[in-house]
Amino acid sequence: MAELPLAPIERIIRRSGGDIRVSEDATMALRDILEEKAVEIAERAAKLARHAGRKTIKASDIKLAK
Repeated sequence: MAELPLAPIERIIRRSGGDIRVSEDATMALRDILEEKAVEIAERAAKLARHAGRKTIKASDIKLAK
């Protein structure tokens, strides 16, 4: 899969932990979890858009799917 780049994910981890080191394995693990969750939300949002008779997923669909 690996759609998300590692650098921004590492920055997110660093911001939440202060002055701490982050392993590449930890960054990759969080990336995998985020991508899995994103796919789940996107699938639910697509169902909501189809149910509403649209072919476009809107921000409201994403928020509701979350």
